Amino acid sequence: MNSDLATHYLEETRRQMKGHKHLGEGALAQLKDGDFFVAIDKESNSVAVIVKHLAGNMRSRFTDFLTSDGEKPDRYRDREFELGSGTTRAEVMRWWEAGWNHVMSALDGLKPEDVTRTVLIRHEPHSVMQAINRQIAHYAYHVGQIVFLAKHLQAENWQSLSVPRGKSEEFNRKMAERKESAPQSGR
Repeated sequence: MNSDLATHYLEETRRQMKGHKHLGEGALAQLKDGDFFVAIDKESNSVAVIVKHLAGNMRSRFTDFLTSDGEKPDRYRDREFELGSGTTRAEVMRWWEAGWNHVMSALDGLKPEDVTRTVLIRHEPHSVMQAINRQIAHYAYHVGQIVFLAKHLQAENWQSLSVPRGKSEEFNRKMAERKESAPQSGR
């Protein structure tokens, strides 16, 4: 793979991961402490369970990313869907930060030539790019669940994390005005 393209890919990967983290944090910040532990039905996970699962996956996949299987022998995935009765919001937020620290630390250590290397996930070979893309999709899926639950639990108190409903035209107009007023390079 072209070194410039691989460099761009790694930069874009970091941007997307940071974006998922930021979006999740925007939703988490709107929840009351007790909201972290609400499951909307018997088959659903609470925000706390989703975060615990994400953190477990992130630790497993990104610890020794280039040199060991992404499914670590000390990961007990099924336990990620169980919470102790004393679990607190602060503990959930520590899991969140620890998980993202594993991700960003591993990504920051990658070099362009690593993008085409082979890594294993559950003994299945993936290029580094495939493994990262797999995780971007997985994390987007679960962050989306967190946003959905937070929005549901906050109802009319929800503060939009993107363009608010009914404000698309206004947003597009402001973006166009900003572009028109920005200094143009090369002129």
